Amino acid sequence: MIPLPLARIAEITSGALSGMADPRAVVRGPVVIDSRAVEPGSLFVAFRGARADGHDYAAQAVRDGAVAVLAGRPVEAPAVIVPDTTAALAALATAQAASLPKATVIGVTGSAGKTTTKDLLARLTARVGPTIAPAGNHNNEIGHPLTVLKADAATRYLVLELSARHIGHIADLARIAPPSIGVVLNVGTAHLGEFGGQEAIAKAKGELVEALPRTGVAVLNADDPLVRAMAARTDARTLTFGRSEHAAIRAEDVTADERGRAAFTLRTPSGSAPVKLRLYGGHAVSNALAAAAAAYEVGLPVAAIAEELSAAEPRSRWRMEVTDRPDGVTIVNDAYNANPDSMRAAFEALAVLGRGRRRFAVIASLRELGEESAALNFETGRLAGAGGLAGIVVAGPDAGPVLEGARAGAEEAQRSGPPGAPPPHIVHVPDAAAAAAELGPWLRPGDVVLVKGPRAMELERTAELLLEGAGR
Repeated sequence: MIPLPLARIAEITSGALSGMADPRAVVRGPVVIDSRAVEPGSLFVAFRGARADGHDYAAQAVRDGAVAVLAGRPVEAPAVIVPDTTAALAALATAQAASLPKATVIGVTGSAGKTTTKDLLARLTARVGPTIAPAGNHNNEIGHPLTVLKADAATRYLVLELSARHIGHIADLARIAPPSIGVVLNVGTAHLGEFGGQEAIAKAKGELVEALPRTGVAVLNADDPLVRAMAARTDARTLTFGRSEHAAIRAEDVTADERGRAAFTLRTPSGSAPVKLRLYGGHAVSNALAAAAAAYEVGLPVAAIAEELSAAEPRSRWRMEVTDRPDGVTIVNDAYNANPDSMRAAFEALAVLGRGRRRFAVIASLRELGEESAALNFETGRLAGAGGLAGIVVAGPDAGPVLEGARAGAEEAQRSGPPGAPPPHIVHVPDAAAAAAELGPWLRPGDVVLVKGPRAMELERTAELLLEGAGR
């Protein structure tokens, strides 16, 4: 963060100093919303949440070194009192971004793959200059400005992940730190119920390219028609990526090893280089190409891009984490979140990773799909049931359509598969712990388990318990 006196923070946020706050006291960062993360020189932002009220921790935050508290009501500590802490945080980040003229802001959005692409791109830009990127998926109205506020005068690249649940969200985030490069990965079915259809999702994601200046660059997925069409929504130059032969940055001669890790030739307008990913699943190719395209725009040579992509390992947790137990059972923890598109990609990755091995899946009913929920959850179950799995555990509530789909898929596989092939075990359990307890006794050395579901189900706990050997 660029140091700011409390008087300037109050001016930016339309706040009032309170609690004997010294207007000359300087906040040097970081700006935090968790009092446990306070460091000397911090600004603690107090939010009132469903389980806790940050205002109750204001005095402790100052005792631990915070210069002051950005608060929505008076507290027993030096504070800047504002009408709305979320709006104040955004205003503070906007002012900080405007004071970083040497920083290039790169925004990444899409229905799936944002965090992985952001992680890859941050690794690439760090090769060129000091880079700030969000931890995990801090991509909303709170995490986004907190990431921007980590930048300082030395920052040369801000790689930001932008998410949306409604029309206008991405436009609001883009106003905080206006991007000069915008990367759009795909338009899928995540949050379909919130938006009402893929066209509305495309409208929301396209707000990123609309925010670009004429001198900017829109990096668009040539393999997704809804993304390709966004070229008409911006005055910025466009650069395409994908497997299509028409993409400027593309993957050629794609192969996969026995663990489902892709290798390909990265082709750019200025040459090519071989890439051998350490990331799992064929969908990682598109994410790598998107990161490569943005890195190409900032001037990184193709050989350096290929080198960094080949060295990159998963950085954010619970996204295709592949771990082998001592007994040879492989657990694929992809439990961070799920939507119909990412479920399909995960099943495809499981088919490759588990070739010649017994395969199992722990899944759950997908959320926020609106009127399409029953049909899309049935299809998710059908994909699992028809995938040749030995067992399927469906965890949590609203599991009916998934179970029906799994049974229908299993019957389909029985009809078309080799005679005598056993049908999969298909069971329903109430929660993540019960899923591990049910599945544990089924497993034998050499088996592979995919764990994937919506964030609310916390299926990462299932993966953790299975890695600990629960149920054996």
